[in-house]
Amino acid sequence: MADSPVQLLRLHARHAPFNARSLAAHATALVDAAGLRPTNASARAAPSARSVRFYVSNGLLDRPEGTGTSATYGYRHLLQLLGIKIRQREGQTLDAIKREMKEVSGDALERRVANSLAPALGVSDGAALARRSEEGPATWRRLPVAEGIEIHVRDDSSASSEDGLVALREAVRAALGRMA
Repeated sequence: MADSPVQLLRLHARHAPFNARSLAAHATALVDAAGLRPTNASARAAPSARSVRFYVSNGLLDRPEGTGTSATYGYRHLLQLLGIKIRQREGQTLDAIKREMKEVSGDALERRVANSLAPALGVSDGAALARRSEEGPATWRRLPVAEGIEIHVRDDSSASSEDGLVALREAVRAALGRMA
């Protein structure tokens, strides 16, 4: 299994192409699972399909393939949307984010997003990996989400904190709600 944040983030490319709604849901689940909380009061916590279209029309996101309901978004769009939400949650304005997005290369954006989302991607430091192999099998927590759905979180994961578990549960429930 890949163990760098970038390699783990790239695994999410397999979910592309996205429509606007699934792009927003995927980005929301990752940002929420990382436990990032907004500091900018005007920033919405979760992007919607409408906000994706707004970001495209204002030059924050690249134009999708196709138009209207047949528009599709790829991995780069996911990175851009994650970058926008991460920077908003750090207190940046859309104008500042737009300037940054024009200056950042794809690789730099991917690294920035991956490092910000490392806890949600399941990245742990090398010391924890070494400790885990010395201690034997890992202990897992079961986190019920909905009927027939649960998440398994390893106890030594950064996501196993109470706040992390609540964020994971709510992100999955929100994604399930959008699928209905």
